Amino acid sequence: MRKKRKGELSQRPLRLKFDVPLFLITMTLVVFGAVMVYSATYDVAFYVDRLRPPSFMFQRQATFLVLGLLGMGVMAVIDYHKWRKLTVWGMFLTIAALIVVLLMGRGGSEFSRNLSGGSGQPSEMAKLMTVIYLAVWLYAKREDLSDVNLGLFPLAAILGIVGGLIFIQPDLSAAMTVILLGGIMFFLAGGDTRQILVLIVFTIVVGFFTVRVHPHGIERLESFRAGLKDPLALADQVQMALAAFVNGGWFGVGIGEGTMKLSILPVAHTDSIFAVVGEEVGLVGASLVVVLFGLFLWRGLVIARRAPDGLGSLLAAGIAVWVTMEAFTNMMALTGLMPIAGNPLPFFSVGGSNLVSTLLGVGIVLNISRLSEQKQLEEERRTFSALINLRGRDWRRRISRPGRTRSTKR
Repeated sequence: MRKKRKGELSQRPLRLKFDVPLFLITMTLVVFGAVMVYSATYDVAFYVDRLRPPSFMFQRQATFLVLGLLGMGVMAVIDYHKWRKLTVWGMFLTIAALIVVLLMGRGGSEFSRNLSGGSGQPSEMAKLMTVIYLAVWLYAKREDLSDVNLGLFPLAAILGIVGGLIFIQPDLSAAMTVILLGGIMFFLAGGDTRQILVLIVFTIVVGFFTVRVHPHGIERLESFRAGLKDPLALADQVQMALAAFVNGGWFGVGIGEGTMKLSILPVAHTDSIFAVVGEEVGLVGASLVVVLFGLFLWRGLVIARRAPDGLGSLLAAGIAVWVTMEAFTNMMALTGLMPIAGNPLPFFSVGGSNLVSTLLGVGIVLNISRLSEQKQLEEERRTFSALINLRGRDWRRRISRPGRTRSTKR
Protein backbone atom coordinates (compact mmCIF):
# COMPACT_ATOMS: atom_id res chain seq x y z
CA MET A 1 0.00 0.00 0.00
CA ARG A 2 1.46 3.37 -1.08
CA LYS A 3 2.15 5.79 1.73
CA LYS A 4 0.84 9.31 1.36
CA ARG A 5 3.67 11.75 0.78
CA LYS A 6 4.17 14.82 2.88
CA GLY A 7 1.93 17.67 1.71
CA GLU A 8 -0.16 15.38 -0.50
CA LEU A 9 -3.88 16.19 -0.30
CA SER A 10 -6.35 13.51 0.67
CA GLN A 11 -8.38 12.08 -2.20
CA ARG A 12 -11.44 11.56 0.00
CA PRO A 13 -14.31 13.73 -1.31
CA LEU A 14 -15.71 16.45 0.93
CA ARG A 15 -19.08 15.45 2.34
CA LEU A 16 -21.27 18.08 3.96
CA LYS A 17 -24.23 17.34 6.19
CA PHE A 18 -26.96 18.93 4.05
CA ASP A 19 -27.91 19.50 0.45
CA VAL A 20 -25.53 22.23 -0.69
CA PRO A 21 -27.23 22.94 -4.06
CA LEU A 22 -30.58 23.66 -2.37
CA PHE A 23 -28.88 25.91 0.18
CA LEU A 24 -27.03 27.86 -2.53
CA ILE A 25 -30.19 28.20 -4.65
CA THR A 26 -32.13 29.46 -1.64
CA MET A 27 -29.48 31.98 -0.63
CA THR A 28 -29.23 33.25 -4.22
CA LEU A 29 -32.98 33.81 -4.27
CA VAL A 30 -32.84 35.48 -0.84
CA VAL A 31 -30.07 37.91 -1.83
CA PHE A 32 -31.60 38.64 -5.24
CA GLY A 33 -34.98 39.16 -3.61
CA ALA A 34 -33.59 41.50 -0.95
CA VAL A 35 -31.96 43.68 -3.61
CA MET A 36 -35.19 43.91 -5.59
CA VAL A 37 -37.21 44.68 -2.44
CA TYR A 38 -34.87 47.58 -1.67
CA SER A 39 -35.25 48.87 -5.23
CA ALA A 40 -39.04 48.43 -5.29
CA THR A 41 -39.73 50.00 -1.89
CA TYR A 42 -37.25 52.88 -1.54
CA ASP A 43 -39.25 55.40 -3.55
CA VAL A 44 -42.65 53.86 -2.81
CA ALA A 45 -42.06 54.19 0.95
CA PHE A 46 -41.66 57.95 0.55
CA TYR A 47 -45.20 58.25 -0.75
CA VAL A 48 -46.62 55.81 1.81
CA ASP A 49 -45.27 57.60 4.89
CA ARG A 50 -43.19 60.76 4.49
CA LEU A 51 -42.50 60.92 8.23
CA ARG A 52 -40.35 57.81 8.06
CA PRO A 53 -37.06 57.27 6.22
CA PRO A 54 -37.45 55.90 2.66
CA SER A 55 -35.84 52.63 3.69
CA PHE A 56 -38.31 51.78 6.47
CA MET A 57 -40.16 49.17 4.38
CA PHE A 58 -36.89 47.48 3.45
CA GLN A 59 -35.72 47.56 7.06
CA ARG A 60 -38.90 45.83 8.18
CA GLN A 61 -38.49 43.20 5.47
CA ALA A 62 -34.84 42.74 6.50
CA THR A 63 -35.97 42.11 10.08
CA PHE A 64 -38.29 39.35 8.91
CA LEU A 65 -35.48 38.00 6.73
CA VAL A 66 -33.19 37.66 9.75
CA LEU A 67 -35.96 35.93 11.71
CA GLY A 68 -36.64 33.62 8.78
CA LEU A 69 -32.98 32.68 8.38
CA LEU A 70 -32.69 31.95 12.10
CA GLY A 71 -35.82 29.83 11.90
CA MET A 72 -34.43 28.02 8.87
CA GLY A 73 -31.28 27.19 10.82
CA VAL A 74 -33.29 25.86 13.77
CA MET A 75 -35.53 23.74 11.52
CA ALA A 76 -32.48 22.37 9.70
CA VAL A 77 -31.07 21.08 13.00
CA ILE A 78 -34.19 19.64 14.65
CA ASP A 79 -35.15 16.14 13.50
CA TYR A 80 -38.29 16.46 11.39
CA HIS A 81 -39.77 13.34 13.07
CA LYS A 82 -40.23 15.37 16.25
CA TRP A 83 -42.85 17.53 14.56
CA ARG A 84 -45.24 14.56 14.44
CA LYS A 85 -46.22 15.06 18.07
CA LEU A 86 -46.81 18.80 17.60
CA THR A 87 -48.69 18.66 14.30
CA VAL A 88 -52.20 18.51 15.77
CA TRP A 89 -51.50 21.43 18.09
CA GLY A 90 -49.92 23.37 15.24
CA MET A 91 -53.00 22.91 13.06
CA PHE A 92 -55.26 23.82 15.97
CA LEU A 93 -53.36 27.09 16.54
CA THR A 94 -53.45 27.83 12.80
CA ILE A 95 -57.23 27.41 12.65
CA ALA A 96 -57.57 29.52 15.80
CA ALA A 97 -55.49 32.30 14.22
CA LEU A 98 -57.64 32.21 11.07
CA ILE A 99 -60.78 32.53 13.22
CA VAL A 100 -59.26 35.43 15.17
CA VAL A 101 -58.59 37.22 11.87
CA LEU A 102 -62.26 36.91 10.97
CA LEU A 103 -63.35 38.18 14.40
CA MET A 104 -61.07 41.20 14.00
CA GLY A 105 -62.85 42.29 10.82
CA ARG A 106 -63.20 46.03 10.68
CA GLY A 107 -66.70 47.28 11.29
CA GLY A 108 -68.12 43.82 10.93
CA SER A 109 -68.36 44.18 7.13
CA GLU A 110 -64.80 44.11 5.86
CA PHE A 111 -62.39 41.39 6.89
CA SER A 112 -58.70 41.81 7.57
CA ARG A 113 -56.16 39.18 6.64
CA ASN A 114 -53.61 40.28 9.22
CA LEU A 115 -52.99 40.14 12.95
CA SER A 116 -51.33 42.79 15.08
CA GLY A 117 -51.74 45.74 12.75
CA GLY A 118 -50.75 43.94 9.57
CA SER A 119 -47.54 42.29 10.81
CA GLY A 120 -48.81 38.73 10.67
CA GLN A 121 -50.85 36.92 8.05
CA PRO A 122 -52.06 33.48 9.28
CA SER A 123 -53.08 32.37 5.77
CA GLU A 124 -49.39 32.29 4.75
CA MET A 125 -48.40 30.16 7.73
CA ALA A 126 -51.46 27.99 7.08
CA LYS A 127 -49.94 26.89 3.77
CA LEU A 128 -46.83 25.51 5.45
CA MET A 129 -48.88 24.02 8.28
CA THR A 130 -51.16 22.31 5.76
CA VAL A 131 -48.17 20.64 4.11
CA ILE A 132 -46.78 19.46 7.45
CA TYR A 133 -50.13 18.24 8.77
CA LEU A 134 -51.07 16.42 5.57
CA ALA A 135 -47.62 14.81 5.33
CA VAL A 136 -47.92 13.41 8.86
CA TRP A 137 -51.56 12.38 8.41
CA LEU A 138 -51.11 10.78 4.97
CA TYR A 139 -48.01 8.90 6.13
CA ALA A 140 -49.87 7.57 9.18
CA LYS A 141 -52.88 6.52 7.05
CA ARG A 142 -50.87 5.23 4.06
CA GLU A 143 -52.31 1.71 4.41
CA ASP A 144 -55.92 2.97 4.46
CA LEU A 145 -55.92 5.63 1.73
CA SER A 146 -57.88 3.38 -0.61
CA ASP A 147 -60.79 3.48 1.83
CA VAL A 148 -62.99 6.50 1.05
CA ASN A 149 -64.06 6.88 4.68
CA LEU A 150 -60.45 6.96 5.86
CA GLY A 151 -58.87 8.72 2.87
CA LEU A 152 -60.86 11.10 0.70
CA PHE A 153 -63.53 12.23 3.19
CA PRO A 154 -61.15 13.19 6.04
CA LEU A 155 -58.89 14.93 3.51
CA ALA A 156 -61.82 16.93 2.15
CA ALA A 157 -62.82 17.90 5.70
CA ILE A 158 -59.31 19.15 6.55
CA LEU A 159 -58.96 21.15 3.34
CA GLY A 160 -62.52 22.43 3.60
CA ILE A 161 -62.01 23.88 7.08
CA VAL A 162 -58.66 25.54 6.37
CA GLY A 163 -59.49 26.64 2.83
CA GLY A 164 -62.95 27.86 3.84
CA LEU A 165 -61.63 30.04 6.66
CA ILE A 166 -59.06 31.57 4.32
CA PHE A 167 -61.64 32.15 1.58
CA ILE A 168 -63.98 34.05 3.92
CA GLN A 169 -61.26 36.64 4.70
CA PRO A 170 -61.45 36.90 1.58
CA ASP A 171 -58.23 35.43 0.10
CA LEU A 172 -59.12 33.37 -2.94
CA SER A 173 -55.54 32.71 -4.07
CA ALA A 174 -54.41 31.34 -0.68
CA ALA A 175 -57.54 29.18 -0.38
CA MET A 176 -57.00 27.65 -3.83
CA THR A 177 -53.31 27.08 -3.02
CA VAL A 178 -54.24 25.09 0.11
CA ILE A 179 -56.75 22.94 -1.82
CA LEU A 180 -54.33 22.27 -4.68
CA LEU A 181 -51.59 21.35 -2.23
CA GLY A 182 -53.92 18.83 -0.57
CA GLY A 183 -54.71 17.16 -3.89
CA ILE A 184 -51.07 17.02 -4.94
CA MET A 185 -49.95 15.53 -1.63
CA PHE A 186 -52.76 12.98 -1.73
CA PHE A 187 -51.44 11.93 -5.14
CA LEU A 188 -47.83 11.79 -3.92
CA ALA A 189 -48.88 9.66 -0.94
CA GLY A 190 -50.26 7.01 -3.29
CA GLY A 191 -53.96 7.77 -3.03
CA ASP A 192 -56.45 5.68 -5.00
CA THR A 193 -56.68 6.76 -8.66
CA ARG A 194 -60.47 6.92 -8.62
CA GLN A 195 -60.47 9.07 -5.51
CA ILE A 196 -57.91 11.38 -7.12
CA LEU A 197 -60.15 11.78 -10.19
CA VAL A 198 -63.13 12.53 -7.96
CA LEU A 199 -61.05 15.07 -6.06
CA ILE A 200 -59.95 16.75 -9.30
CA VAL A 201 -63.51 17.01 -10.62
CA PHE A 202 -64.76 18.27 -7.25
CA THR A 203 -61.97 20.88 -7.10
CA ILE A 204 -62.75 22.14 -10.60
CA VAL A 205 -66.47 22.44 -9.90
CA VAL A 206 -65.98 24.12 -6.52
CA GLY A 207 -63.28 26.38 -7.94
CA PHE A 208 -65.55 27.46 -10.82
CA PHE A 209 -68.46 28.41 -8.55
CA THR A 210 -66.09 30.01 -6.05
CA VAL A 211 -64.66 32.25 -8.73
CA ARG A 212 -68.17 33.16 -9.85
CA VAL A 213 -69.14 34.16 -6.31
CA HIS A 214 -65.89 35.92 -5.39
CA PRO A 215 -66.14 39.71 -5.90
CA HIS A 216 -63.01 39.87 -8.05
CA GLY A 217 -62.91 36.28 -9.31
CA ILE A 218 -65.34 36.66 -12.21
CA GLU A 219 -63.67 39.92 -13.28
CA ARG A 220 -60.23 38.29 -13.39
CA LEU A 221 -61.54 35.23 -15.23
CA GLU A 222 -63.36 37.30 -17.85
CA SER A 223 -60.33 39.55 -18.29
CA PHE A 224 -58.09 36.55 -18.87
CA ARG A 225 -60.54 35.03 -21.34
CA ALA A 226 -60.78 38.30 -23.27
CA GLY A 227 -56.99 38.65 -23.25
CA LEU A 228 -56.60 35.33 -25.04
CA LYS A 229 -58.48 36.86 -27.98
CA ASP A 230 -57.10 40.40 -27.78
CA PRO A 231 -53.94 41.32 -25.79
CA LEU A 232 -55.29 44.86 -25.39
CA ALA A 233 -58.17 43.43 -23.33
CA LEU A 234 -55.86 42.00 -20.66
CA ALA A 235 -56.16 43.26 -17.10
CA ASP A 236 -54.52 46.61 -16.44
CA GLN A 237 -52.02 45.04 -14.05
CA VAL A 238 -50.90 42.56 -16.73
CA GLN A 239 -50.62 45.24 -19.39
CA MET A 240 -48.48 47.41 -17.12
CA ALA A 241 -46.31 44.43 -16.21
CA LEU A 242 -45.75 43.59 -19.87
CA ALA A 243 -44.92 47.24 -20.53
CA ALA A 244 -42.27 47.02 -17.79
CA PHE A 245 -40.74 43.96 -19.48
CA VAL A 246 -40.71 45.78 -22.83
CA ASN A 247 -39.07 48.81 -21.24
CA GLY A 248 -36.41 46.60 -19.66
CA GLY A 249 -35.44 44.81 -22.85
CA TRP A 250 -32.84 42.07 -22.68
CA PHE A 251 -30.62 43.41 -19.89
CA GLY A 252 -32.79 45.97 -18.09
CA VAL A 253 -32.43 49.64 -17.30
CA GLY A 254 -30.42 48.98 -14.14
CA ILE A 255 -31.30 48.17 -10.54
CA GLY A 256 -33.03 51.14 -8.98
CA GLU A 257 -33.52 52.87 -12.34
CA GLY A 258 -36.98 51.52 -13.14
CA THR A 259 -39.80 54.02 -13.56
CA MET A 260 -42.89 51.79 -13.88
CA LYS A 261 -42.92 51.11 -10.13
CA LEU A 262 -43.30 54.84 -9.47
CA SER A 263 -46.30 55.48 -11.67
CA ILE A 264 -48.55 52.94 -13.33
CA LEU A 265 -47.47 49.54 -11.98
CA PRO A 266 -49.87 48.55 -9.14
CA VAL A 267 -48.51 47.02 -5.91
CA ALA A 268 -45.01 46.97 -7.36
CA HIS A 269 -43.42 45.81 -4.10
CA THR A 270 -45.73 42.81 -3.57
CA ASP A 271 -47.75 41.09 -6.30
CA SER A 272 -46.05 42.91 -9.22
CA ILE A 273 -42.43 42.74 -8.10
CA PHE A 274 -41.59 40.29 -10.89
CA ALA A 275 -42.38 43.10 -13.34
CA VAL A 276 -39.88 45.30 -11.48
CA VAL A 277 -37.33 42.50 -11.95
CA GLY A 278 -38.12 42.40 -15.67
CA GLU A 279 -37.69 46.16 -16.10
CA GLU A 280 -34.51 46.61 -14.05
CA VAL A 281 -32.52 43.46 -14.91
CA GLY A 282 -34.24 42.63 -18.18
CA LEU A 283 -35.42 39.42 -19.71
CA VAL A 284 -32.11 37.75 -18.87
CA GLY A 285 -32.49 38.50 -15.15
CA ALA A 286 -36.15 37.48 -15.12
CA SER A 287 -35.25 34.22 -16.87
CA LEU A 288 -32.62 33.60 -14.18
CA VAL A 289 -35.36 33.85 -11.53
CA VAL A 290 -37.47 31.30 -13.44
CA VAL A 291 -34.47 28.95 -13.71
CA LEU A 292 -33.67 29.30 -10.00
CA PHE A 293 -37.19 28.31 -8.98
CA GLY A 294 -37.04 25.38 -11.42
CA LEU A 295 -33.79 24.25 -9.79
CA PHE A 296 -35.40 24.69 -6.38
CA LEU A 297 -38.15 22.25 -7.36
CA TRP A 298 -35.61 19.82 -8.81
CA ARG A 299 -33.50 19.73 -5.64
CA GLY A 300 -36.58 19.39 -3.46
CA LEU A 301 -37.76 16.36 -5.43
CA VAL A 302 -34.26 14.85 -5.35
CA ILE A 303 -34.20 15.19 -1.57
CA ALA A 304 -37.70 13.69 -1.41
CA ARG A 305 -36.51 10.67 -3.41
CA ARG A 306 -33.51 10.15 -1.12
CA ALA A 307 -35.41 10.76 2.14
CA PRO A 308 -34.97 8.18 4.92
CA ASP A 309 -38.71 7.39 5.03
CA GLY A 310 -42.08 8.20 3.49
CA LEU A 311 -42.72 11.06 5.89
CA GLY A 312 -39.57 12.83 4.76
CA SER A 313 -40.47 12.24 1.12
CA LEU A 314 -43.92 13.79 1.55
CA LEU A 315 -42.56 16.76 3.50
CA ALA A 316 -39.76 17.55 1.05
CA ALA A 317 -41.92 17.12 -2.04
CA GLY A 318 -44.85 19.05 -0.55
CA ILE A 319 -42.73 22.03 0.50
CA ALA A 320 -40.87 22.14 -2.82
CA VAL A 321 -44.12 21.99 -4.80
CA TRP A 322 -45.74 24.64 -2.58
CA VAL A 323 -42.93 27.21 -2.97
CA THR A 324 -42.56 26.58 -6.70
CA MET A 325 -46.30 26.65 -7.33
CA GLU A 326 -46.56 30.03 -5.61
CA ALA A 327 -43.67 31.39 -7.67
CA PHE A 328 -44.85 30.19 -11.07
CA THR A 329 -48.45 31.25 -10.35
CA ASN A 330 -47.23 34.79 -9.66
CA MET A 331 -44.94 34.94 -12.71
CA MET A 332 -47.43 33.37 -15.10
CA ALA A 333 -50.23 35.67 -13.95
CA LEU A 334 -48.14 38.80 -14.51
CA THR A 335 -47.20 37.68 -18.02
CA GLY A 336 -50.82 36.90 -18.98
CA LEU A 337 -50.44 33.11 -19.05
CA MET A 338 -53.12 32.60 -16.38
CA PRO A 339 -55.69 34.74 -14.53
CA ILE A 340 -54.47 37.16 -11.87
CA ALA A 341 -54.36 35.18 -8.64
CA GLY A 342 -52.69 37.46 -6.09
CA ASN A 343 -50.03 34.95 -5.01
CA PRO A 344 -46.80 36.50 -3.70
CA LEU A 345 -43.45 35.75 -5.31
CA PRO A 346 -41.50 33.81 -2.64
CA PHE A 347 -38.28 35.49 -1.43
CA PHE A 348 -39.15 38.63 -3.45
CA SER A 349 -42.57 40.02 -2.51
CA VAL A 350 -42.73 42.24 0.55
CA GLY A 351 -44.44 40.37 3.39
CA GLY A 352 -42.96 38.99 6.56
CA SER A 353 -45.34 36.06 7.00
CA ASN A 354 -44.67 34.65 3.56
CA LEU A 355 -40.91 35.10 3.84
CA VAL A 356 -40.64 33.52 7.30
CA SER A 357 -42.91 30.57 6.50
CA THR A 358 -41.03 29.90 3.25
CA LEU A 359 -37.65 29.88 4.97
CA LEU A 360 -39.01 27.62 7.73
CA GLY A 361 -40.10 25.19 5.02
CA VAL A 362 -36.65 25.29 3.42
CA GLY A 363 -35.16 24.51 6.83
CA ILE A 364 -37.30 21.37 7.10
CA VAL A 365 -36.16 20.22 3.65
CA LEU A 366 -32.52 20.84 4.60
CA ASN A 367 -33.05 18.75 7.74
CA ILE A 368 -34.41 15.89 5.62
CA SER A 369 -31.35 16.10 3.38
CA ARG A 370 -29.07 16.15 6.44
CA LEU A 371 -30.61 12.98 7.85
CA SER A 372 -30.40 11.38 4.40
CA GLU A 373 -26.67 12.16 4.27
CA GLN A 374 -26.19 10.69 7.75
CA LYS A 375 -28.02 7.52 6.75
CA GLN A 376 -25.94 7.19 3.59
CA LEU A 377 -22.69 7.65 5.54
CA GLU A 378 -23.74 5.00 8.06
CA GLU A 379 -24.52 2.56 5.26
CA GLU A 380 -21.14 3.26 3.65
CA ARG A 381 -19.39 2.67 6.95
CA ARG A 382 -21.20 -0.64 7.48
CA THR A 383 -20.38 -1.71 3.94
CA PHE A 384 -16.72 -0.74 4.39
CA SER A 385 -16.49 -2.58 7.73
CA ALA A 386 -18.05 -5.69 6.22
CA LEU A 387 -15.58 -5.50 3.33
CA ILE A 388 -12.61 -5.16 5.71
CA ASN A 389 -13.80 -8.18 7.71
CA LEU A 390 -14.28 -10.20 4.54
CA ARG A 391 -10.83 -9.28 3.20
CA GLY A 392 -9.34 -10.13 6.59
CA ARG A 393 -10.82 -13.64 6.49
CA ASP A 394 -9.63 -14.09 2.91
CA TRP A 395 -6.12 -12.97 3.90
CA ARG A 396 -5.99 -15.47 6.77
CA ARG A 397 -7.11 -18.30 4.49
CA ARG A 398 -4.46 -17.48 1.84
CA ILE A 399 -1.49 -17.56 4.29
CA SER A 400 -0.03 -21.08 4.51
CA ARG A 401 1.83 -22.46 7.49
CA PRO A 402 5.59 -23.02 7.06
CA GLY A 403 5.38 -26.68 8.13
CA ARG A 404 2.85 -27.55 5.51
CA THR A 405 4.98 -25.91 2.81
CA ARG A 406 8.02 -28.05 3.59
CA SER A 407 5.97 -31.22 3.73
CA THR A 408 4.52 -30.41 0.37
CA LYS A 409 7.97 -30.01 -1.16
CA ARG A 410 8.93 -33.47 0.06
